Amino acid sequence: MRVLGMMSGTSHDGIDVAVVEFSETEGPDGGVLRARLGERGSVPYSPSLRADLVAALPPARPGLEQVCALDVRIGQEFAAAAAAVGEEYDLVCSHGQTVFHWVEGGQARGTLQLGQPAWIAEATGRPVVSDLRTADVAAGGQGAPLVPLLDGLLLAPFVERGLTAAALNLGGIANVTVCAPGEPVRAWDTGPANALVDAAAGGIDRDGRLAASGTVDVKLLAALLAEPFYARTPPKTTGKELFHPGYVDGLLDGRVLRPADLVATLTELTVRTVADALAGVDVVVVSGGGVRNPVLLAGLQRELRARVVLSDDLGCPAGEKEAVAFALLGYAFATGRPGNVPSCTGARGGRVLGRVTPGRSGLPATTRSERWPTALHLS
Repeated sequence: MRVLGMMSGTSHDGIDVAVVEFSETEGPDGGVLRARLGERGSVPYSPSLRADLVAALPPARPGLEQVCALDVRIGQEFAAAAAAVGEEYDLVCSHGQTVFHWVEGGQARGTLQLGQPAWIAEATGRPVVSDLRTADVAAGGQGAPLVPLLDGLLLAPFVERGLTAAALNLGGIANVTVCAPGEPVRAWDTGPANALVDAAAGGIDRDGRLAASGTVDVKLLAALLAEPFYARTPPKTTGKELFHPGYVDGLLDGRVLRPADLVATLTELTVRTVADALAGVDVVVVSGGGVRNPVLLAGLQRELRARVVLSDDLGCPAGEKEAVAFALLGYAFATGRPGNVPSCTGARGGRVLGRVTPGRSGLPATTRSERWPTALHLS
């Protein structure tokens, strides 16, 4: 089965796409999932949509008319991105765009992803799996992270060698998956990665030039590190509901920093919070937009007492890893398997994630399977 995975993360800069062909074979120690990576890439949002989307995010309080319009417009841009893919696929799995993650008292109460899937189904003729987080939230989970399904398979070879390994995604928010020998998989959001940096830079400082020209402000860094979220016990999730563009203003006490110093401080915040979360890990596999920031990567190399590698080294493209993960979640839906990992989200048990919008070709052909393969071969 070929699945087109589609994802837009908390940086809100565009749509990552990846076609993955899945097949299964039996191995000596269990099933083997083979995943052939096909066409992949990233499609930027149109400037007008991105501007309207960012303007509607917390702490803004958009009206229903704005939410409805964004749902349609995001769906249309996802549809155009899917229709532009030149490779054939059987099923689309669209994460859409998270615009709100409702958390109270450390517990997720709801989550909202926009990007009406009917537009994708109409443009491609293929069935579309969407709304992948809600079933986990209804089962008492955080609804995130969902990438541990892929991460657990990617990290398995390290664990088999007796190592504790982590997958780190540096998007708008940083999230980690940790796999240790003989222990359940754990995953959680560690805090901001690019979200506050991008807001302070007035754009995207992926190459780290602004941070490299600045000096860390010790007073602001201490205030940032006092955020109660970091001390909470996983599983935990966060987003721009907390780490929004105005978050830093209340911590400056009227002081004005040079933009370069502010960005350098916020970059160091990501380094420190990620390093604290990954203490004791032997190997860290990094992906996401932050891998292009040499200041951020150098800081992680400095603070982490671990081998740091890019997910590309494991055959999974760092820029589109989450699109690959959502292709896998689409395959999980099609085979009737749980897509969440309860030890990571806190859900009461495994749940088949998503709902399907039929395409012109009807519903996806489904085959129920009892358990997940134990090994992943990427090519």
